[in-house]
Amino acid sequence: MSLLIISDLTLRIAGRTLLDQADLSVEPGRKIGLIGRNGAGKSTLLAAIAGDIAPDGGDIRLSSRARMARVLQEAPATGASLIDTVLEGDVERSSLLAEAETATDPARIAAIHERLLTIGADSAPSRAASVLAGLGFNAEAQLRPITDFSGGWRMRVSLATALFLEPDLLILDEPTNHLDLEATLWLESWLARFSGAAIIVSHDQGLLDSCVDAIAHLDKGKLSLTPGGYQNFVRIRTEQALQQARQAEKIAAQRAHMQSFVDRFRAKATKARQAQARLKALEKLPVIESVVEDAPAQFNFPEPEQLPPPMLLMQRVCAGYNGKAILKDLSLRLDMDDRIALLGSNGNGKSTFAKLIAGRLEPLSGTLERNPRMKIGYFAQHQTEELIAEQTPVDHMSRAMPKAPLPAVRAQLARFGLDAARAETPVKDLSGGEKARLLLALATRDAPQLLILDEPTNHLDLDARDALVRALSAFEGAVLLISHDPHLTELIADRLWLVADGNVTQFDGDMAEYRTWLAEQSRAGKEQDNASKQPSRKDDRRERAELRQAQAPIRKTIKDIEAKLAKLAKEHATIESKLASPELYTDGQATEVTRLNTRLAAITKEQETLEEKWLEAESALENFQFS
Repeated sequence: MSLLIISDLTLRIAGRTLLDQADLSVEPGRKIGLIGRNGAGKSTLLAAIAGDIAPDGGDIRLSSRARMARVLQEAPATGASLIDTVLEGDVERSSLLAEAETATDPARIAAIHERLLTIGADSAPSRAASVLAGLGFNAEAQLRPITDFSGGWRMRVSLATALFLEPDLLILDEPTNHLDLEATLWLESWLARFSGAAIIVSHDQGLLDSCVDAIAHLDKGKLSLTPGGYQNFVRIRTEQALQQARQAEKIAAQRAHMQSFVDRFRAKATKARQAQARLKALEKLPVIESVVEDAPAQFNFPEPEQLPPPMLLMQRVCAGYNGKAILKDLSLRLDMDDRIALLGSNGNGKSTFAKLIAGRLEPLSGTLERNPRMKIGYFAQHQTEELIAEQTPVDHMSRAMPKAPLPAVRAQLARFGLDAARAETPVKDLSGGEKARLLLALATRDAPQLLILDEPTNHLDLDARDALVRALSAFEGAVLLISHDPHLTELIADRLWLVADGNVTQFDGDMAEYRTWLAEQSRAGKEQDNASKQPSRKDDRRERAELRQAQAPIRKTIKDIEAKLAKLAKEHATIESKLASPELYTDGQATEVTRLNTRLAAITKEQETLEEKWLEAESALENFQFS
């Protein structure tokens, strides 16, 4: 018996058909990976299954007794602790516990306690704590209020709530996007043990190979189901394409032969009958659907100038914010042939180390020497927020390459698949993957010798991820990678550096050995937690108050910067509006035009400075949460 049945489903968004009479059946316990190009309609299909949008045709039927859970876009910003927020996700347990406090009828009290026993209410706190720990929240963090955490960490709480419920059907849309590598590996392990059914939208090949029983491919409005993981899907689809191509060639040859006969003899009376028969046979030959897929994604990094070793050298370097060291006593070097992945939980200092290497953060002490000719390309997902919504990729790249002619600007964008149409599309209308391509194009415009990539694949589909791997394999410079994708890490890095306990050290092993090491660390941590006493609630409240007091100056700095940025943005828009007015360019206005342009340049520079300070403050606040 099926848990979920989708039949003849049609979904349209803004007049565009995303699904056209699509079918899918999900049996109890079956885990399905849902894949397709960006914009194909994967998230829309999940929303329809969850009941958020109504189908334009067809039917979605969920078993009447089935419990479904999905990850909310963000956990509510309340004063409740993380552990309480997750526990409250089980509505039945919460309501039964509340009723048990006031019930007076002996029969009803007995029924309540019997049901609580059935659903494992007593073990719920330990299960919730285990899920939160797996997603990176230690025992102290689990007792903090939701409001202490940023949006990315709140997303983890939403994911924890969905996993804690252990529903019959679990719906996950890119669950690893807000996780670090350690939490991603834990999630893979959890899903492998999960007994319920799941539909998982993901671009993480490792997740799709280790955790699903079948791949549902959404393409041209249809759903096709292939058994096995992603690698098996690629193999079967390749074989089908080859068979289809051979069949198409065979039929094309038959058509050509028949058409040749018809063309030669149609006008001859003695051959007219045979020619007409051939013409009818030609019409009956099957039409083979084109096997030509969309143009594959192509990335191409510029070739850098070669530099002698070492490219970068640091001796006993300490780095941090506001005089507080996050990383200490770093003595490391980078050469052009290095391919390094940074490991370690979020909050340990990976992004701080990347900023130090990139020159966006000065050492607190020690010496850091860079080759003066070294160029660095720095990519981080938060840079998406710095893009100007109304401007096009051509506008952004022209500003970044002020001396380059327009053809060179367009060529740099084309290296990352931003063709003429997308290059002229305002940023606000680009997909997440297209914005990521623009950021990669901007980061590599100067042909850098070192690429620093901080979560480069969050919004890239599977084809684009493969294109990035191919481009990085061909890249002649050094790569410093921060990624939650173990598949990407295994393909790109030949050295692993562990960021933990305020230091950066080489991890002597591969990703498989790192998984084993993490499991051992987790077991040791649990044993230590069981041996130690939990802090009293009074101590916990005092610690939280002290933490909030310590964070207050940083939060005030962030608030002040945001206020200044808002004021500058308003002035920037006013000046641009004046500069766009034709009346400004009449006789006698040259001085005013010069003054406005000078002020606009000053505002832009001030905005860049403030944005850099805002990023530093945000990083300091995040590191504060887990220091």
